[in-house]
Amino acid sequence: MTGEERYAGLLDWFGKNMQDAETELHYDSVFHLLIAVILSAQCTDKRVNMHTPEIFMKYPTPEKLAEADFGEVLGLIKSITFPNNKARHLIDMAKMLVENYGGEVPSDPDELVKLPGVGRKTANVVASVVYGKPVIAVDTHVFRVARRIGLSDGNTVEAVEKDLTKNIAPELRPKAHHWLILHGRYVCKARNPECGNCQIRQWCRHAADGKD
Repeated sequence: MTGEERYAGLLDWFGKNMQDAETELHYDSVFHLLIAVILSAQCTDKRVNMHTPEIFMKYPTPEKLAEADFGEVLGLIKSITFPNNKARHLIDMAKMLVENYGGEVPSDPDELVKLPGVGRKTANVVASVVYGKPVIAVDTHVFRVARRIGLSDGNTVEAVEKDLTKNIAPELRPKAHHWLILHGRYVCKARNPECGNCQIRQWCRHAADGKD
């Protein structure tokens, strides 16, 4: 099977069977999505969603969060991974939004990555989910799944993102992130992939190699 055939088959299947795929992070504004994505680094969406309602209530705007006490923010996220760093990042991110962007979350990934706590993955998630930008966010799930099923042989996040971007049409890229992350979260798991229940086996290099 050629790489072109694999991409075509997978994208067609996902497009027909996962039309409603979207982020599992809860949010009610682009600012709150940015907070949630920052908190989700090396942490499950489920745990993040347990904490964000109170955070969103206390800090509805960048202006409110920019004036927040570090200890108060830390107390709200203390059971999330790396709470000290994330508390600082959240406050500093809000300050930069207020000072440099008029309190508005920019839509350009190149601007988003300038914010404290925002890497390329976070920037691409926000840009694609809210603004529909033709970018693909490569997190640990997307990185693993793309390499396992044969969409990329890249050894870095940047290389995998480049391969996916090259081979996936712009209009599909925002959805493709969710297709791959959800497939990785619930089927193509890191330690015990559920190959027997996988509906994309016919296009999967891992299955074709008999490694399941």
